[in-house]
Amino acid sequence: MRPDGILSLETATRRFLSSLDQPSRILVAISGGSDSTGLLIALSDALKAEPASAISLCAATVDHALRPQSADEARDVAALCRSLDIPHATKVWRGAKPKAGIMAAARDARYALLADAAAEFGADIIVTGHTLDDQRETFAMRGQRSALNMTGIADAVLFDHRIWIARPLLSSLRADIRAMLELRGIGWSDDPSNEDTRYERVRTRQALAGEGISVAEIEAMTASRMALDEAAAGWVDAHVDVHEGMLVQVGVAGLSGDRAVLGHGLARLAAVIGGQAFALGAEQIGAVLDFLAAGRLGRMTAGRVVFDLRRDGLYLARETRGLLPLTVGAGERGVWDGRYLAVNGSGVEVRVVAANAPHSLIPVPKDLGTLDSCDIARAKLGHRNEGGEGRGAEATLPLENLPRSTLARAAAAQPRILAADPSPDLAGKIEIVPYFALYDRFLTRLDVKFAASLAAAFGTRPYPKPPLGLIDGKTI
Repeated sequence: MRPDGILSLETATRRFLSSLDQPSRILVAISGGSDSTGLLIALSDALKAEPASAISLCAATVDHALRPQSADEARDVAALCRSLDIPHATKVWRGAKPKAGIMAAARDARYALLADAAAEFGADIIVTGHTLDDQRETFAMRGQRSALNMTGIADAVLFDHRIWIARPLLSSLRADIRAMLELRGIGWSDDPSNEDTRYERVRTRQALAGEGISVAEIEAMTASRMALDEAAAGWVDAHVDVHEGMLVQVGVAGLSGDRAVLGHGLARLAAVIGGQAFALGAEQIGAVLDFLAAGRLGRMTAGRVVFDLRRDGLYLARETRGLLPLTVGAGERGVWDGRYLAVNGSGVEVRVVAANAPHSLIPVPKDLGTLDSCDIARAKLGHRNEGGEGRGAEATLPLENLPRSTLARAAAAQPRILAADPSPDLAGKIEIVPYFALYDRFLTRLDVKFAASLAAAFGTRPYPKPPLGLIDGKTI
């Protein structure tokens, strides 16, 4: 390691390999650019130096089909992998492309295709070639928006509850990677979009000119952010109860204490209740904290969530506006309101609507394997205090002791399944399970502890742990 904390490509790669806590098959996501090509070469070199290693490599390239050259670039990558004796697959993003938000859609499609490739190869972790240059750009862009609890690119992300994606080169420089490739006579392809100043990242990259935040500063900010997340996770364990899987209560004692911890916890709890993919912003959560600090009983709304302050604590429930219906085709799945995943294993189309929504179709009877309203929460979500976990079963209030209007609001925002003809063929073939829009698609390692506490509070399935161990006594 250099004095500035920057790692050589070889050192970063070996540290990553030594951090894996079990024999692994690694899928390298390789676009053909310098960063991912350098990562593939470095991993291959390191494993060839350890012939007895239980770790193996495979690779995948995603052709987004957005440029005429992309297919040729994928073929070049395939040829490189053959020369290294590394199994390779090309996955093509097919179908219509959105006119707006193309970068975000491409990212989502890319990770989904990589996860499919990993499953086909039997890989248990994916690695990408993000570098310190990417990290510095991310910090610079986010710093222009807000300096509050700022984070950069996470070193590991769980995708779709399925597979962890690691970024081993976040402390390495692109210039060093390219120098290695040039020395070895290995070429790479440059995406023209990397020079297109219409994109914020390109403008930021040009402004930074290879400089930016130091590795030490990144490590300090990451440690601070993880400490805050851990404290907020403890706050959930100690003070948050989920009634009937739909109405959240924060006890009176949980409304005092450190403002940063309370804000961190409420911002993310509200995202889950409101079905949002992002935590409440600084302005929104600031307004909520000011409302609580005033101590006047009443309600306010933020992020599609009603915050109802009462004498026995704060209640959070999804507001009953903007609950749009979702059509789920036969054999398909979809996320309703950012809060529930509907899996339609039947042969007919169904619709998911709010419990309070007017409808012309026929509700699917509960005895056909699909539940609605409070029953979904009770059967599918459970409660983290059942079985003696959390703060104990005595902490759970009977329904008759909960505020009626608040409970009614939460129940009205629960899903109901409708069908044109709910025949017995639907029995057991339609399922609704809870979905955390904030975490179930992308969960960073920085958020693991808080997400785990939320999963326990709602009684949902736990998130798999990162397949990474320790280096120099520190969690990777």
